[in-house]
Amino acid sequence: MAKGSYRGGYGGGNQMNMMKQAQKMQQEFMKMQQELEASKFEFTAGGGAVKAVILGTRQFESITIDPEVVDPEDTEMLQDMVLAAVNGALKECDDKTSEAMNKLQGGMGMGFPF
Repeated sequence: MAKGSYRGGYGGGNQMNMMKQAQKMQQEFMKMQQELEASKFEFTAGGGAVKAVILGTRQFESITIDPEVVDPEDTEMLQDMVLAAVNGALKECDDKTSEAMNKLQGGMGMGFPF
């Protein structure tokens, strides 16, 4: 066999190294996903008059409304505060997920759309 030629197999140690790295990354991803799912994200609107809490699974846990802001004559303002609180909590969840994915990628340039 000529010097430096292919010796058979499937890439030897280099491929094994890549497989180990992929397994490690998958384990880290699963751990990160479990941590995010166990997290709670809350956001308040109207100076704290409305608070929305969602879980990392993007399910709502609660919406709390200060009774003092309930004005039957102005339901639109209350609706706006509820929307702002819900959207803010969702954004916090998305931002945290993005941050975790970027950390996990470690500059590998995988381009996850999160």
